[in-house]
Amino acid sequence: MKTVKKFNREGHEGKKRERNGERAAIYSPVRFVLPAFAFSFLFFICCLASGCRAKSPLPDTPPAGAARPEAEAETVKAAPEKSAPADIAANGGAVSGYQTQRSLNDFSGALPAFGVHIAELNPVNYRKSDPALLEQMGMEPYLVSFIMGEQRYRAGDYDRAIAEYNRSVSLNANFSDALVSRGNAWLKKGDTRRAIEDYTRALTLQNRRPEVYNYRGYARAEQGETVRAIADFSRALALKADYADALINRAHALYETGDYDRAIEDCTRVIALEPENAAVWNRRGSAWYGKEDDERAIADFSRALKIKPDYALAWHNRGNAWYNKGDYAKALADLNRALALDPSFTGAHTSRENVLRKMGKRQEEM
Repeated sequence: MKTVKKFNREGHEGKKRERNGERAAIYSPVRFVLPAFAFSFLFFICCLASGCRAKSPLPDTPPAGAARPEAEAETVKAAPEKSAPADIAANGGAVSGYQTQRSLNDFSGALPAFGVHIAELNPVNYRKSDPALLEQMGMEPYLVSFIMGEQRYRAGDYDRAIAEYNRSVSLNANFSDALVSRGNAWLKKGDTRRAIEDYTRALTLQNRRPEVYNYRGYARAEQGETVRAIADFSRALALKADYADALINRAHALYETGDYDRAIEDCTRVIALEPENAAVWNRRGSAWYGKEDDERAIADFSRALKIKPDYALAWHNRGNAWYNKGDYAKALADLNRALALDPSFTGAHTSRENVLRKMGKRQEEM
């Protein structure tokens, strides 16, 4: 079962959940020779790198909070002969965000501030920075390598990004930002063990960064360490109570453990923050379904479908709930709708066969 948002930011959802303010600035090549401008540009580079973060899940991201990283893909169990909870996992993995976080899109992680007002800076210049120019301006080599790593990361070249982060860490072993970014790159490559190692090292250096706990929780969930993942998501929420990506990820993990009450509580908190988040309405509906409260499950699935009418999974889940209530006509209608949207939806085919079998038995009895 699977935001992350989250590396998902959620992801990893993915969608950036936090963005720096921007105001265009004009840079003239001639002014680079002026010490004052060079100083400002140097701090611009550092500061801009400091203000971005990676679903919630997710993560995705995977790792934002990880977050939202990519679009959430979920599958569910077929309607059984007897009632059983609908699974809302993402292909057997972690949540959307771990809505990877719900975002691992633009830059790889949230970084500390360097004391410059980011809104006055133009991010386009950061993304096109020339390492030779940065070195000529006096930037520390470990920062140059870090910035080059971020550029490689944004381009999707994770191997070369890791090589730059390696150099940054080798030049400054206490630079936690490079460790976090390298962890995100490892997570993008599917190496959760190395990702966890880097996140843990970063948290040893700076232990009050909620997004890093969310990223590590996402990676742990991907490894099947659900209890430890919940602990990380809880630590992220202790530091940032309204962290939607971490709430989504923890709700997913709690659902996987069968703790439907706490999963519902977390989903309700997310809904208060993001009332138009169809996936969370669907997830809470699945938790109600797990508690065999079909009325509330149907209400939540219906709300998800009102927000996102092409949500095949919610059509399937509501069909299962109608099935459990014995309303086979409505169940069949919803499952047909799910299959019209996604003809390859295996679970919906199986659920539909079960419904037709029941309807056939009823016809025979009549």
